[in-house]
Amino acid sequence: MKRFHVKKNDEVVVLSGAHKGKRGRIITVLAKKERAIVEGVAMIKRHMRKSQQHPQGAIVQREGTLHVSNVMQAQKYEARAAKRTSKSA
Repeated sequence: MKRFHVKKNDEVVVLSGAHKGKRGRIITVLAKKERAIVEGVAMIKRHMRKSQQHPQGAIVQREGTLHVSNVMQAQKYEARAAKRTSKSA
């Protein structure tokens, strides 16, 4: 099984892509696909079919996936940012 630099419940920052700079907690890591689901980031709209739970059908918002290379632990990100500002000052 693959091993990643982030795991479930880690606080992360998105490094690149459309959601760059957003922060959230990892809900799950999909090891086979090398992707992670981050709370409140990459929201997608899912059209739900009629069911007992949704008698009229519904459009539900949920989190999409991000590649694990595009996220970094928030603690390391802040340390890196502090290091950069201290060098320029």
